[in-house]
Amino acid sequence: MADNSFDIVSKVEIPEVHNAIQQALKEITTRFDLKNSRSSIELREKDNVLVLASADEFQLKAVIDILEAKLVKRQVPLKNFEYGEAQPAAGQSVRMEVKLQQGLATEKAKEIVKAIKDSKIKVTSSIMGDYVRVASKSRDLLQDVIQLVKSTDFGVALQFTNYR
Repeated sequence: MADNSFDIVSKVEIPEVHNAIQQALKEITTRFDLKNSRSSIELREKDNVLVLASADEFQLKAVIDILEAKLVKRQVPLKNFEYGEAQPAAGQSVRMEVKLQQGLATEKAKEIVKAIKDSKIKVTSSIMGDYVRVASKSRDLLQDVIQLVKSTDFGVALQFTNYR
């Protein structure tokens, strides 16, 4: 039986996102080029969506740049943010929704499992909801799988948890 295992997950730390938003809003209020732009960043936690708003698309782009810089400083993976289209909003302003990817989508999980199986490393990998569990008798084989997954780009940021 497999004694050792770990989970492959993809998640964004919401408290870090909150902190990055607060820092970005503070910078937006002090920047000269964004004065009177009515720029805002709002996090809808239950929907995992960020709503960015500004006076025009140029200023919205500046808001995105500021937010991304703050997220990177806080080591929040930008790969897990899916940007929507800038849409006109009330009063000559524009709005954009940004989806936060929490957990592995089924297609991504299947892609990861397929890559592990194709590598012929003697481990068992299974999809457990929104994460992938990898198990083996040998810790060395698990290390090999971690290196394989790190070296392959699946389009989302991956973390390795519950290493036992």
